[in-house]
Amino acid sequence: MNQSTSNLTLDYTLFCEDVRVEATNHLSLMGVTHQLVVPQLPVTLIKLAVINHWRGEGQYLSEVRILTPDRMQTIAVSQPTGFSVPADGYADNVTVFVNTSFFQPGNHVVQTLINSTLFSEKTLAVMLANQQTVTESENVM
Repeated sequence: MNQSTSNLTLDYTLFCEDVRVEATNHLSLMGVTHQLVVPQLPVTLIKLAVINHWRGEGQYLSEVRILTPDRMQTIAVSQPTGFSVPADGYADNVTVFVNTSFFQPGNHVVQTLINSTLFSEKTLAVMLANQQTVTESENVM
């Protein structure tokens, strides 16, 4: 899995509360979101799933990290997991974090590493319910 990432494209990243694999091998996503609006901080989420949809070809090792808005602390880190993208195909990589705590509001950084190298960064806004909500984001299409 020490392959170059030149044949790999990240089509999208989604955040949701849970993911279920159906009998048809399709994914059902529950609680899809682009921000976390909470009544108070700190808050602990029972589950937080990060779904990455890949195109390309090859075998890779993926890790997902969630950092505080100032990038000084790591909130959660996944174990490295291998995945394969068949020629002219796609792959969905699902990372589920359990009992993840957020202690401050702001744009938390969700990093995806491929073969131990930073591949992508997305933001996940965490805000108090009485704050102004995000109505538009470059991460939401």
